[in-house]
Amino acid sequence: MDFDGRLLRRAGGFGRRGRLLAAASGLPAVPLALGLAAGLLLAATPPHRCRPDPALLPPALRNASGPQLLNASAPRGSPCLLYRYPPAAAAAARPNATGPCTRGWHYALPAAGLRSTLVTQWDLVCAQRWRVPLEQTSHLLGRGLGFVALGAAADRLGRRPAFVFSLILSIPLGAAVALAVNYTMLALLRLFFGASLAGTFVSLYVARLELCDPPHRLLVTMGAGFCWVFGELLLPGLAAACKEWRVLQGAVTLGLALLAACWWCPSLFPESARWLLATHQVEKGKRALRSLAEGNGVRLEEDFYTPEHLFGEAQNLSQELPRPQYHNICKIFCTRVIWKNSLILGFAAFIGSGIRHCFTRNLTPYPPHFYFPYFLLAGAEGVALLFLCLTVDRFGRRPVLLLSTIAMGISSLLLLALTQYLTAWLILALSILGILASQAVTALSIFFASEVLPTVVRGAGLGLILAASSVGLAAAPIMDLHNSRGFFLHHVVFASFAILSVLSIMLLPETSGRPLPDSMQDGESQRRPPLFQSTRRHRDHVPLLSPRSGDGAYDPASYARLVSATKNMLGAHRGLDSQLRMKLLPEPTGQDRAADGV
Repeated sequence: MDFDGRLLRRAGGFGRRGRLLAAASGLPAVPLALGLAAGLLLAATPPHRCRPDPALLPPALRNASGPQLLNASAPRGSPCLLYRYPPAAAAAARPNATGPCTRGWHYALPAAGLRSTLVTQWDLVCAQRWRVPLEQTSHLLGRGLGFVALGAAADRLGRRPAFVFSLILSIPLGAAVALAVNYTMLALLRLFFGASLAGTFVSLYVARLELCDPPHRLLVTMGAGFCWVFGELLLPGLAAACKEWRVLQGAVTLGLALLAACWWCPSLFPESARWLLATHQVEKGKRALRSLAEGNGVRLEEDFYTPEHLFGEAQNLSQELPRPQYHNICKIFCTRVIWKNSLILGFAAFIGSGIRHCFTRNLTPYPPHFYFPYFLLAGAEGVALLFLCLTVDRFGRRPVLLLSTIAMGISSLLLLALTQYLTAWLILALSILGILASQAVTALSIFFASEVLPTVVRGAGLGLILAASSVGLAAAPIMDLHNSRGFFLHHVVFASFAILSVLSIMLLPETSGRPLPDSMQDGESQRRPPLFQSTRRHRDHVPLLSPRSGDGAYDPASYARLVSATKNMLGAHRGLDSQLRMKLLPEPTGQDRAADGV
């Protein structure tokens, strides 16, 4: 089935209807970005210190206030300890020990942004600080499970049912997160909420890609990526307006509810005609293709919608319509080329997401004025998408992915080996370059994987790639869980993986300007192009006159056979003059006749 070459082109290609659906598929990225990125703000830990406990102070200091009380109560720069004084100490006595906080903590809340977070709600600091990275890790785990499970559901049930089911499921889960009464309930609900948003994202991503012809795939996908970045940049402003984390979570859930109300209509999110025909659902595929053609202003004859034309004359369907054929995720592991491409791109997405923590850690010394690190990461993602828009179609997927991976690896190695010798501005520049390169590697790996995976397993395969990216993102909270112990080893491992990824990318095929593979056979037939194009010109050799090794430029036997065959052909035309024939083609010599006789 040549969907891009025969069917989509005849149905109007990327016409009026296609452009409308592409724009409609990009707008849901805004509320999805709000939902998936909100966890970074909900679990933000503000500066804090212990509340002074007058009961622990000597009697002469219990009526103190202001800086005198703070200096007498807690060590300077220690957010989790209070002084302990000997019994019946005088006013001038010095503390003889320290201990944990007894009356809670005082939080230095920002002037703009959330005035309460999960941390301030349940005092997740000091001895309870491990609960914050645990909640973030569980949320990323839920996203990975949602990518795999609901991506496979998109291959079995369809893109639209998976999208609608995941979106509707996210609404009550989001509302339940806003109403959570304790930490355990919150962590479990955040896990399932991340899984539902992940299913919405992967089904939307696949349906958007399958809508486009080869020249518009990158533009439409990157356009949706810019909508995603806009949603991320919108989140701090929404947080400043909401003030409370429960109100912010409720606003995010309201955006998802509005999305479900508008995108419930099949005219804004129809089922993928490509997937319907690839799984041999002929009648539904004909209706979807007819709707697309009529929306593009193209009316085709009924012969266009016959099964013989839809599936090609090479596949003789006889009198019976083909039965629907579905492929599960296990089919990917039974292939050679598809599994190799998925493994390489999943590894690249994992490295691009996991190594980012090595660069963002260098932003810690800079003051976080109104979520400065968050804005830097979101802005870097937008710049990386712009870089991909300008280069990927011009130079190809594989060269740009290779260049981005090399830049990411070099930045990581320089920071790993020379941090103590570099100036602060150079460390910041290398960190920003590494963040840009890692964002480009992750985005391009996901887009590249969606192009090399066949339609029949694209949802499950892309879910595996996105799950690998989520596992890489979990590196940051896992390091925080261990209080950044082992960070140097973490940096060494990911820098080494980046170098290994450079070598494996060379084994990928090139998909720029090529149609999407639809069947497993199409996916297995993809081959990587040569690394270096040969400049040697190949000459066409006529087999009858091709020179043999050891012979000269003239071959008598071949020439005699050519003369005899030509004379026989000319003799069939009776109107030709015999003298003219002899004049056009002279008699062969004796040597030629001897060779001809042989």
